[in-house]
Formats: sequence, structure tokens, C-alpha cells
Amino acid sequence: MILSAAAAVQPHLHFADLGLDPVAVNLGFFQIKWYSLAYIAGILSGWWYLLKLLAQPGAPMARRHADDLVFYATLGIILGGRLGYVIFYAPDMLLSPWQVFKLWDGGMSFHGGVIGTSLALILFARANKLNWLRIHDYVACVVPLGLLFGRLANFVNGELWGKPSNAAWAIVFPRTGDDVARHPSQLYEAGLEGILLFALLWFAFWKTNARYAPGRLVGLFVLGYGVARFIVEFFREPDAQFADTFVQASGLHMGQWLCVPMILGGAYLIATSAGRRERIEPIAGSESVA
Repeated sequence: MILSAAAAVQPHLHFADLGLDPVAVNLGFFQIKWYSLAYIAGILSGWWYLLKLLAQPGAPMARRHADDLVFYATLGIILGGRLGYVIFYAPDMLLSPWQVFKLWDGGMSFHGGVIGTSLALILFARANKLNWLRIHDYVACVVPLGLLFGRLANFVNGELWGKPSNAAWAIVFPRTGDDVARHPSQLYEAGLEGILLFALLWFAFWKTNARYAPGRLVGLFVLGYGVARFIVEFFREPDAQFADTFVQASGLHMGQWLCVPMILGGAYLIATSAGRRERIEPIAGSESVA
């Protein structure tokens, strides 16, 4: 018996079949979403790993600085991520300023978060008379953990799906409004921006002398993220708000355009890091220093 081509094709997986729910805890009057837990998990795991890094010789700050650093970084992530989303992706929100503060409706930009966090770390370093670039190096090593949890939360929410695909692992996402299987680009990003980038920075920190060349680690992160995001954007659905604009006409996505300065900046930091290498003296601290 000869099967028709249509009958031979295996149906793609539907997102609903995975049994995933954006809400992790639902008490009726109170809900906790996976996206919120992803932020918390990213911050806590990053904090824990940062303490491990600071325990090594030549750290740019003492253990006692870590608590304040996490506060500064968290503020930079939230404010920068939200303002970056508004400026880069939804400038119409500026006509209704109250919409900017409605974080519960979603809308965060990683590129904006990078800018906000960088500014926050510079302020933190100046306030404590520390080397801001070396602090960036250490923080860059922990960021992929947050990216991993964040992208997994994007997948659980069934958002930021990819382009239509016939790949065996393609998934039908209900929020698209159609029955078309698409790339699970959220998982691609979790693998590249989270796992692979973390592994690269782990190797550079623990197996090389990169941490003694100010700017090399953060350069690796910025370059690595820029390249990973630029590649994955080819599999992501383009942002609808940029239809019939220069962004669409260019053949690239807004996310790719925002990655170009990251790639160039990261390459520059790596190329010039050897010239910034200096004798690293330990930061004096109290008895709480690891």
C-alpha cells in the first residue's frame, strides 16, 4: 500500500500538548508567573556565581561590595530593559507615559538592559572608587545565567516564536493565531546566549588569564551575545511594528541592527585588552571578604 505524501508527513507538536502554563503558582487572588521567577532565579544564581568569582585572586572588589552591586545591577536591568523596549520597539508608549510603568504587561529589551546595567555599574564603581571595566568583566561572566532562565521563560509563555518551519522539532504556538509550525527560537537563544556563552566565559575566566586584562571578558560576552543573537534573528519572526520601514527594507531585524554595535564594541574591547593589562592588587576588605 502506497501512502500519500500528505499522510506520510508526521504532524508537528502543538505547544498546548506540552502542558506548560505561564503561571507557576495560582492561588486565585495571587499569581506568580514563571517570567517573574526567571528574573529571581537569574539574579540569585548570578549572585551566587559572582561570589565564587570574587573568591579568586585579584578580584576587582571585596565580598562586602557584592550586595550593593546586585542592587545597582538589578535596578539597571529593570529600568534599562523597560526604557530600551519603549525607545527601540514601542516609541508610541511615550504618548501615554503611564504605559511605560506597566511592567506587568510585558516588554523588556535586552539591549536596553545592557545599557542600563552598564551605567549602573559605572555609578557603583565610581561611588566605591573601583575599576569599572574590571567589574564589568566579572558581571559579564554571570549574565548568561539570567539569559538562560529568561529565554526558557519566553518559551513557557509561548512568546517570541520563530519563523514557519518544517523541521521535525518545529512547534505550533497558539498565540500566533494560525496552525503553522514554527522554530522554537526561544530555545535556540537559551542554548546559544545562555549555555554556550556561559561555557565560553567560564573557560576564559577559569582556564586563562583573561580576568587580568581589563575588558577582555566583557568583550567576549558582548561579541558572543551579538553574534549569537544576530544568527538566531534569522529564525525569529520579525517584529510586526517595523513592517514597511527601513528596518524591514534592510532585510535585517531591529534586534540585528542593535547587535552590530555590540559586535564591533566587543571586538574592540578584546583587541585592546592586552594593552590595559596591569598588575592586579587585591581589594582590601573586612573580615567578610572571601
